[in-house]
Amino acid sequence: MSDGRPHAVTIRGYRLFEPVEWLDANRDADFRKIYTVTMPVLFRIALRIAGNEEAAEDLCHDALIKMTEKNMKFPSINDAKYWLIRVVKNASLNYAKRKGRERRAYERALKEDRRTVDSGETTLLKGESIQQVQDALGKLPENLRTVLQLKEYGELNYKEIGRVLGITEGNVKVRVFRAREQLSRLIGEDDVYMP
Repeated sequence: MSDGRPHAVTIRGYRLFEPVEWLDANRDADFRKIYTVTMPVLFRIALRIAGNEEAAEDLCHDALIKMTEKNMKFPSINDAKYWLIRVVKNASLNYAKRKGRERRAYERALKEDRRTVDSGETTLLKGESIQQVQDALGKLPENLRTVLQLKEYGELNYKEIGRVLGITEGNVKVRVFRAREQLSRLIGEDDVYMP
């Protein structure tokens, strides 16, 4: 199997390139390779956006199923990874929006008391800080929030993020900088608990 790059072969002084063997999502060995390489990053992205482990796992598996149903073929493992990241990111954003709407409707219907039970000062401070960061992250424009989530939670580099979103690496750097700047203004450096 090829790593997706053409391999040069020299025959009688002529340099020829062997054809690239594409990864076929419906071939067991290729599917296993795609799954093994991509699942950790897909799960991290889905978990950070969706905020629920079970949902994140389902979203990742749905993306893999979609890949096989569409009989996808990729020239390299990176192409498979970027395609799957886009699918998981979009599905996770849709899931988070739907859950947010459901939660707000539930709270309005039951006029739910949103106070937390204090199980200790540290637990309370941590919980408040996490909620504060999540609220602030939710206030960012989607283009800045998405870039920051892929950078911080998906652990992708600028080039990979640019490829996933279809923007330049420079644009990614600018968006990450602006997202962090807006986030720190929304939160305030002294207002977050750090153990």
